[in-house]
Amino acid sequence: MPPYKAIVVFDIDGVVRDVGQSYRRALADTVEHYTQGAYRPSQDDIDRLKSEGIWNNDWLGSQELTYRYWESQGRSRESVGLNYEELVDFFQRRYRGQDLDNPDRWDGYISQEPLLMQRSYLQALTEAGYPWGFFSGATRGSALYVLTQRLGIDNPPLVAMGDAPDKPDPTGLFQVVEQLEASYNLEPHQMPVVYAGDTVADLYTVQRAREMNPQRSWVGVGVLPPHVQHPPERQAAYAEMLREAGADTIVAHIEELTPATLAQLFNY
Repeated sequence: MPPYKAIVVFDIDGVVRDVGQSYRRALADTVEHYTQGAYRPSQDDIDRLKSEGIWNNDWLGSQELTYRYWESQGRSRESVGLNYEELVDFFQRRYRGQDLDNPDRWDGYISQEPLLMQRSYLQALTEAGYPWGFFSGATRGSALYVLTQRLGIDNPPLVAMGDAPDKPDPTGLFQVVEQLEASYNLEPHQMPVVYAGDTVADLYTVQRAREMNPQRSWVGVGVLPPHVQHPPERQAAYAEMLREAGADTIVAHIEELTPATLAQLFNY
């Protein structure tokens, strides 16, 4: 094993798996349902919401877009009468399927998500001296489904929804870094950290990590999710949005963040 060089932490949605026709589809279904079929948000609508940097939780995003639609129709939020727990249940039944608690029987949109990362990629990072883990706004069950059942990772270093405050609060990023420091017997607060994510909130998380822990080097990698890859103008606009949010570098696919690319970032 070569000397450890930097810790690499990944977001999951849009980085490890393509959620364009799963989480985002469930979000659109939910908004359409709670606007009585009058409004179904497009991918661009969802991107605009997420560009605000505070809507990493898709349940809250569904609620917010529903409220905004009804406000555009002259109604107040109070008059809409949304029940958040019912909204979450509707979303989850679209995303997971009707058996919400048994991953072996999930047949919703989650079962159709294309993978954007292979286990061999993670093995190459390990062999090159880059410990890795995951910090995601997905539920722990959903995150473990892709990491353990799809990628075959045993006991992945993971901080998920409910384990820490929502992004852009960096607490969860700090937690997974601490897990990795303990697992690899690394000196605390010394090794550089790379966080790779596909949203403004992910890059804001890196910015706040720098503010709260300035003695450490924090690098933000913006990842272009599949739904913005075409046409070129859309890809360029999304990349610029991530740069403006603080990305130090941009990759079109997470596996472009190779050991050689990481070495260039740190001038190894």
